[in-house]
Amino acid sequence: MAVERLLPTPEAADLVGLVAEIAREQLAPRASAAEEAGEFPRDAFRLLGETGLLGMPYPERFGGLDQPYEVYLQALEEVAASWMSVGVGVSVHVMTCSVLARHGTPEQIERWLPELIKGDLLGAYALSEASAGSDISAMTTRAKRDNGGYQLDGTKAWISHAGVADYYVTFARTGVDPKRGISCFLVPADAVGLSSGTPERKMGLTASPTAQVYFDAVRVDADRRIGAEGDGMRIALSALDSGRLGIAACATGLARAALDCAVGYAKERVQFGRPIAEFEGLQFLLAEMAAAVDTARATYLHAARKRDAGLDFTRDAAVAKLTATDAAMRVTTDAVQVLGGYGYTRDFPAERYMREAKAPQIFEGTNQIQRLVIARNLLR
Repeated sequence: MAVERLLPTPEAADLVGLVAEIAREQLAPRASAAEEAGEFPRDAFRLLGETGLLGMPYPERFGGLDQPYEVYLQALEEVAASWMSVGVGVSVHVMTCSVLARHGTPEQIERWLPELIKGDLLGAYALSEASAGSDISAMTTRAKRDNGGYQLDGTKAWISHAGVADYYVTFARTGVDPKRGISCFLVPADAVGLSSGTPERKMGLTASPTAQVYFDAVRVDADRRIGAEGDGMRIALSALDSGRLGIAACATGLARAALDCAVGYAKERVQFGRPIAEFEGLQFLLAEMAAAVDTARATYLHAARKRDAGLDFTRDAAVAKLTATDAAMRVTTDAVQVLGGYGYTRDFPAERYMREAKAPQIFEGTNQIQRLVIARNLLR
């Protein structure tokens, strides 16, 4: 069902409406078959790049649309409501762009950002490792100085777009200090010595490849280091704040899709001589699902507006990610319940929505980590 949105300008309303139309007409019809086959829709990112979605929060002089983050997130919600794997992929890609846009030198931004936000290049965010997921300080991938550049060695794990990305925003250890010994690099996918493993066999988001990425004496020029040497921890955490808002918007879109599925079924399914939507118990369940979706959207919009105002939004991003992804898990589970036995079959998308809702509670920092972020913010 359409969402009545409060957008800051008529232009913003038109942009979100355009993205919603494209997602509904060109992405949604493909989602089920592609997820079943595990086919990555690379062309979808080029299409969304052409519409301006990938550059929506970036300056016009670099090919962006110069829109507030709250507008971008509402457009992203529309994509995720039609196809969650693409929504998550857009969030990851835009997060990689934000690293360059917020921490790159003017020369680096001029050189790379226009191409990144057009959709011709697809990004991956290479931060996590098998033994260093939420604990970034345990990172073991190293970057040592080599003939005026750097040589990277190590393995990254759980990397979205591994094997299909055109570049990897990569974090590697350049010093011994746990927090100030990490640096950030923009590594091209065709760099000699860079390779990816077999995609993970996941329970959901199967059209989006996730795998390990191997760095075997990968050499990059010094001008591909983003930010100062040793500044990687700060860059990573800053990008994750924005990335968590992207995941919150995606989770809200997924929950909304599950709610729409449940409402549509309840209106048509007849039991005891009348549609099940007329039974009060089911009406209350649907009302709780709708309240969860609206609450999730409110949290990510509140955080985005603080981001747009230049205020600290770390705690708000954690609240939004926690609230929206927990809501998505609850709403998709309830949608399966509304559909009953049919919800447990692949004849309806409800079971896929439920499987897809689990991952957002885990990536970009588990929801346990979000609680830790919130608590530390309260107590510091």
